Parts: sequence; structure tokens; C-alpha cells
Amino acid sequence: MRKTWLIFAQTVTVSLAVLFVISTLKPEWLGHRASVVALQEAAPAAGDGGAGLGGFREAVRRSLPSVVYIFTSKEVKSSRHPLFDDPVFRHFFGDRFDNEPQRSSGLGSGVIVSPEGYILTNYHVVEAADDIEVAVNDGRKLKAKVIGSDPETDLAVLKVNADKLPAIVFGQMDGIRVGDVVLAIGNPFGVGQTVTMGIVSALGRSHLGINTFENFIQTDAAINPGNSGGALVDAQGNLIGINTAIYSRSGGSLGIGFAIPVSTAKSIMEQIIQTGTVTRGWIGVEAQEITAELAESFGLPDASGALIAGVLRGSPADGAGIKPGDILLAVGGKEVKDPQVMLDLIAELKPGASVPFKLRRNQSLLEPQVRIGKRPPMRRDPDQ
Repeated sequence: MRKTWLIFAQTVTVSLAVLFVISTLKPEWLGHRASVVALQEAAPAAGDGGAGLGGFREAVRRSLPSVVYIFTSKEVKSSRHPLFDDPVFRHFFGDRFDNEPQRSSGLGSGVIVSPEGYILTNYHVVEAADDIEVAVNDGRKLKAKVIGSDPETDLAVLKVNADKLPAIVFGQMDGIRVGDVVLAIGNPFGVGQTVTMGIVSALGRSHLGINTFENFIQTDAAINPGNSGGALVDAQGNLIGINTAIYSRSGGSLGIGFAIPVSTAKSIMEQIIQTGTVTRGWIGVEAQEITAELAESFGLPDASGALIAGVLRGSPADGAGIKPGDILLAVGGKEVKDPQVMLDLIAELKPGASVPFKLRRNQSLLEPQVRIGKRPPMRRDPDQ
């Protein structure tokens, strides 16, 4: 019995020793240890900035040099007190109180989109400015001029006399989904270059009354005054939007920010660089939304479509026989759900093209051909 016990103890000891040696030198030979080793090898090392550990260091490294500060100034006329025009007052005090020109300054952000010095920003950042200076990430300050702008999407393109600038990489909107992590880069309140993180809260936001053409990315990444024109980038550092507006009652971020999608920004930018302007389709109508009450009064099956409230005399719509009271159902075979969709569909059409429209007039369906005109310069109302 004693001999059997000694043999058992020696066998266990040798087995444990062999197991220890194998687990130390060849852990992959052991099934459960192999999975642990694989996870350890797959996990990014601490401090490597990988997104796997919640870090976006590499995304910031790629995109941050492409975001610039924009300083603007413009001459402002101040109101003149009537007393300064009184002859008696001027006799005693002379012209010392004559108003001298005053200047107001502004601050925003921009994104370098070309190594040749093209910069994309918001129109409202540079609106009416007569002096624009851009501070690049390497410390240089460069004079900039406006190449062109599009107030209806709140975009503008600037040009600086420099080359080999760090241009940002454009992302693809097709792959963006609600819940994706995004970073907002800009110069909030003038404190300096700042990166904030959030997620895509919603896509396709419209009817906000911010711009004529709206298709915003909504994010909870902190966007504050001074961030306007800055970059909204994905977790890889690719540009997916131009930060443009916030919803706020105090002037600070409340976690509801809006960015112009890169697809829209790129299209507008290319037109401005090529021609200096943006060309859109136009037919000359004023439209209004169809409410449930209007749908019932018109005997409509639902509230989809756009009610034509007015037609400009001599416009393409007038020439095609469109009349007030008609309900626009489709443009070029694409369904019109509301006036905003109608506006977007018509704006995408090429001036001079003949396009079929689908209308409801009383209980009849009409399909006139409309020759698209060129949209006039911006009007502050959203009506087509």
C-alpha cells in the first residue's frame, strides 16, 4: 500500500511539472490557454491610442492638422446721434465727436481640403468680412480670400497662397450610421484647437429653419461658438461633416449639434472651385405643406405631396401650365413627400432640362413637361 501511494505521488508530481513547463514554454498546446493567449495578443497594448481601448489618438493625428482657425473683421457703421448735427453744438465742440469707422471681429474654423490652399468653412463665418486671416496648425498666419460661397447651404470656399498644406481625407456618407463615434474639431470660444467626442445622434435632419437646403448630421459631440466651419470626423479621422449650428438657449453646447454632410459639402465645394458659384434648378413656385385638414378638404387619400400656393408669372412652372391649388406628387419620377423634398429634387435638376412632373388637379392626374430654369441668387425664405 505504501509503495502504491509513493508511485501515485511521484506520478502527480511529474505530471504537474510537465504541465508547468508546457504552460510556460508552449501555452498554445493547451486549448483553454490558447484562447487566453490569442486574446492577449489581439488586444492593443496600453497607451497605443487604439480605438479598441477607447482612444482615438490616430484619428486626431490624421485630421487635426487640417483644421484651421479663421479670424475675420469688417467695418461697422455705428449710429450717429442727432445732436452731432446741431450747428450750435458743432460751433462749441467742433468735429471731435464725428463717428470714426469701427470694426467688428469674428472667429470660426475651417478645413483644408486641398494641398493647394483651398479651405472649406461656413458662409456665416466669413459673411461680409473684408479681412480674413487663417491660422494654420504649424503656426503660420495667412491672408485668405473668398473664392465663392453658397448661403443656401451655409458653405464657403477660401483660398490662401500656400502649397503642400495637410489636406483632410474625405469620408463616405454611405457607411455612416446612427450610433457611430464622431469627433468634432475646431476652435470653440477662441480657446484654441479642441477635440470633442460623441456619436451620430440622427441623420437627415431638416425642417429646422437654419438653411434653405437642410440634410444635417445631428451629433452630441460638444459644438460651441467658434466651432463653426470645423471638421466632424469619423473614428478613422476622415471628414464626414462641416460643423455648422447648435441648438442652445444659452449659447453653449446642449448636446444637439448639426453638421453639413460631406457629400453635400464636397459637391458644393467642387462647383465653387470650378465656376465660383453654385447652379441649381428652379421652376418659380411657392409651396406649402399639406396638413391633415387640407388633405381632407381636398379629398386626398393622405397628406403627401406639396400644395402649390403660388406661381411666378413667366416662370418655368407658369409656362408648363402649373396653377395655384395643384398638388405636386412627383418630380422626374421621384416622389414628393413635402415642400422640402420638392425643393431638394428641383434644385438637383440641371437648368435647361425638360423633366416630367406629376400633379393632382381636383380629381385628375396631370403629367406636364417642365423646362427647368436656373435658381436666382439666394432668398432667405425656403420657398421654391
